[in-house]
Amino acid sequence: MVYAEHAPFDEGHLKVSELHSLHYMQTGNPQGKPVVFLHGGPGGSAGVTDTIYFDPAVFRVVLFSQRGCGKSTPAGETKENTTWDLVADIERLREHVGIDKWIVFGGSWGSTLALAYSQTHPDRVQALALRGIFLFRRKEIEFFWLTGTRWFWPAEWEEFAAPIKPEDRRDFETFSQAYYALLTHPDDKISLDAAQRWSRWESQVARLLPEHEAIAKSDTDIRWARCVGDVLGLESVLSVDYRTFALMECHYSLNHGFMPDGHLITEEQIAKIRHIPCAVAQGRYDLVCPVLSAHDLAQAWGKGLRLHIVDDAGHSAKEPGTSKILSQAGLG
Repeated sequence: MVYAEHAPFDEGHLKVSELHSLHYMQTGNPQGKPVVFLHGGPGGSAGVTDTIYFDPAVFRVVLFSQRGCGKSTPAGETKENTTWDLVADIERLREHVGIDKWIVFGGSWGSTLALAYSQTHPDRVQALALRGIFLFRRKEIEFFWLTGTRWFWPAEWEEFAAPIKPEDRRDFETFSQAYYALLTHPDDKISLDAAQRWSRWESQVARLLPEHEAIAKSDTDIRWARCVGDVLGLESVLSVDYRTFALMECHYSLNHGFMPDGHLITEEQIAKIRHIPCAVAQGRYDLVCPVLSAHDLAQAWGKGLRLHIVDDAGHSAKEPGTSKILSQAGLG
């Protein structure tokens, strides 16, 4: 259903501010159809394992790790790290690699970023290929971290929420603020325990059929990505660790994605991109980014969006039904 991983023909770092430099790579056909791959998280990374959705003879794939993520520097840095900083970074990268227009491919948080970028630079987007729609609305954040997914995974949620006092679980603001304090605690034992709990919670619920063996290994490996990165569709080796992943997700969630609630599907914003072809792959049983968000995006968009509901999938891009759409229909 997917292609073999392909090594980069170009790799480097792009300085995007006095503080941040992005690690990027290009794979596939240098003369092919250009695609930019936007990884999930926030806090994930991009690498060669993410090239499996693209025919290397057809596509020129540009991948990069967002600010503070993967091999980008400084690692785990939340300063100067907002949605709109990342949108500007994508445009700087496009100019740096000399591409006029490209297909924008993103899943989960990557779909959020893809929409934000395309609405800011619609003239630079040839098409959108999205997966696991996340619009960073308050109800989506609360559903996953506090009020919804716990109905399906109650014991696992209790383990995740265990370090947080009951009085700090009353709403997402107090819950995430309490977690952020743990994630940034100077005592490594405290911060790593919180980061592991945060990351483990997400990896447990990301697939329709959980990979319990891979998840269990994360309990003894500080480099979480070696064990369960593939569960979430993130690069699986030496790229994502507990603290970066958890801290970035908490940072962005605390700030509600740095945008007003519902911003990405207002008529004003959708009108900017409605003319752009868009394909969406969405797992029916996605508990991280529930199908309602994809439905709401399709309703706001209208006829130009092709929504593919995968009836045997959860959140991960690497579940077979989702992978098939992303590698075959998603870029068609």
